[in-house]
Amino acid sequence: MTAKVRVALDWTPNTNHTGFYVALCQNLYAKAGLEVEFILPQAAAAEGLTPARLVAAGKADLAVAPSESAISFATSEPDKPGLCAVAALLQGSTSCIACLSSGGIDRPAKLVGKRYASYVGRFEDCIVKKMVCNDGGDGSLVNCHPLPQHGYADEALAKESSIVATMLEKGLSDSTWIFYHWEGVLADRTQPGLLNYFALEDYGIPYGYSPILLAHPSFLDKPELKKFLQATGEGYVFAADPKNAEGAVKSLLEGSSFHESLVGKEDFLKASQLAIAGKYLATDGRWGYMEKTRWGAFVDFLTENEIISTRDGKAVGKDEIEVDKLFTNNLLN
Repeated sequence: MTAKVRVALDWTPNTNHTGFYVALCQNLYAKAGLEVEFILPQAAAAEGLTPARLVAAGKADLAVAPSESAISFATSEPDKPGLCAVAALLQGSTSCIACLSSGGIDRPAKLVGKRYASYVGRFEDCIVKKMVCNDGGDGSLVNCHPLPQHGYADEALAKESSIVATMLEKGLSDSTWIFYHWEGVLADRTQPGLLNYFALEDYGIPYGYSPILLAHPSFLDKPELKKFLQATGEGYVFAADPKNAEGAVKSLLEGSSFHESLVGKEDFLKASQLAIAGKYLATDGRWGYMEKTRWGAFVDFLTENEIISTRDGKAVGKDEIEVDKLFTNNLLN
């Protein structure tokens, strides 16, 4: 009997997701007896939910999300199930803050008094402001303004899959958070020098795994989850080999019914694929595995800077967060 697995994506399909679509197009899911449905974030937005909240509501089995989502559910929503990270899509980080170089913002401190287009993540704005402070600026003076429904409900943004094109280039904001291997590669290929980039780790932010796969606790014991992770891991191992870049891009295009703005831009997709391939796997060649020390360092950073608080404003201490319960590697064996 075929088992169904519903995966809520965090964005329109991109090279973060390549392993999923390799597994789909190479029939790895089918061979495992799985029928996999990928839910675009626009569908979640139509219900007023983020991908993680879609899982919490029982309308998806897994969500692609940043590690902040696991921490958020563990610290602020006692009436909702704690979501557990079951795999890291990426081992290396390509998260960075991007700014238009024409605006003269060549370091985070110069974001003082400037606009930041926010996805409205619970910890996001505080992380950006702390980066500015770490570079010697007054982070409280960064003007953070929200994207509608975390950006998921913006038709132009969904079509272009680029906040740079839909916000920064149109003068609607001065900066935002991107994955370099996607929006950075796209910008550098079309308009070299358009953007300046600031990696979080270069400014004292020990950022966690992103993106990850979050599971509802009721799904952890389902045999289809382990089968899904095994097949997905095979897909990412294939995509991690630069020799397979063209084949990986072909699967991404064919499996995802790709958004029309990128049809015919296979050269960009291949460049993005090559830029991210080395980030998929750990140094020992494994996909998905997460280290407690990395989770712990990020939790320590968030709590030491009083970035985590309850909904009523009470700061959450690190002794109140059980790092071991935020993630598991047990299903990857």
